[in-house]
Amino acid sequence: MTIRLKDFIFGFRELKLNSNPVIAHASLSALGEIEGGVETLLNALLDSVSALVMPTFTYKTMLTPDVGPPDNALKYGCARVANRMAEPFLPDMPADKMMGVLPEALRGHPRARRSAHPILSFAGVNADAALDAQTRLDPFAPIGALAEECGWVLLMGVEHTVNTSIHYAEKLAGRKQFIRWALTSERIVECPGWPGCSRGFQAIATDVDGMARRARIGKADVQAIPLAGLFEAVIARIKKDPLALLCQQGDCERCNAIRSAQR
Repeated sequence: MTIRLKDFIFGFRELKLNSNPVIAHASLSALGEIEGGVETLLNALLDSVSALVMPTFTYKTMLTPDVGPPDNALKYGCARVANRMAEPFLPDMPADKMMGVLPEALRGHPRARRSAHPILSFAGVNADAALDAQTRLDPFAPIGALAEECGWVLLMGVEHTVNTSIHYAEKLAGRKQFIRWALTSERIVECPGWPGCSRGFQAIATDVDGMARRARIGKADVQAIPLAGLFEAVIARIKKDPLALLCQQGDCERCNAIRSAQR
C-alpha cells in the first residue's frame, strides 16, 4: 500500500495535534512506501501542527581529548585518528545520517531555522522561541521550551529508544550528565549536558501508555505523547529507581558511569 499525502493528513488529524508544537521522530522504512517520499511526510507534518522541531545532530564535529575530567564515560587519548577526521560545525552542515532522512529534509526546508549547538543542534519551522532557548550549556532546552507551549512528541514507526525528549527529562530528574568536545570554525569548545544512553528508554512505554494518542499510518503505529506528561513519568520512574531506563549492556560506559554515581 502506498501512503499518500491525504493518508498522513487524516492520521495526524486523528492525533489532534493541529494547535500544538511537536518534536518528531520517524522511520520511513517502517511507514512503508510513500508517494513523493520524505517531502510528502514533511509537508503533511507542517500542515498539521503549529510548529515542528527535530534533532539535527552532527557527530562528525566531535573530538576526544588526551585528558579530561574523571567519571565522564569516555576513554581519553584513544581517538587521535578520528580527531583528525573531525569537521568544524557549520550552520549548513547536514544532519548525521543516523538521524534519518526526515530531519535533514526539515533542515533544508526554506522556512526552517537551525540552532547553533556544534553537536546537538535542532531544526524547526515556526519554532523560533524553542530554538533560541538552546545554549551550549543547556543543549536540550528547546524540548523544555516546547513543553511550556503544550508540546507533544510524535513517534512514527519508532520506539522510545529514539525519543530525545527523555534525555531532557533525565536531566530534570537530576541524572548524571557528561561532557563532550566539538570543533567549531574558531576553536574547540566544551559541550556540557551530554546525555546518557537511550537503549533502555522503551521501558517508559507502560508509564505513558494512558496518555498517548495513537493512529495507524501505512504499515506503522504512530503515537503522540504530551511532553509535560512524559517528563513527569520519567522523573517519577527515576526518583523511584535511580537506575531506571538504563540499558543492560555490560560494556555501556555511560550507563555504567550512572550506576557508579549511585553507589
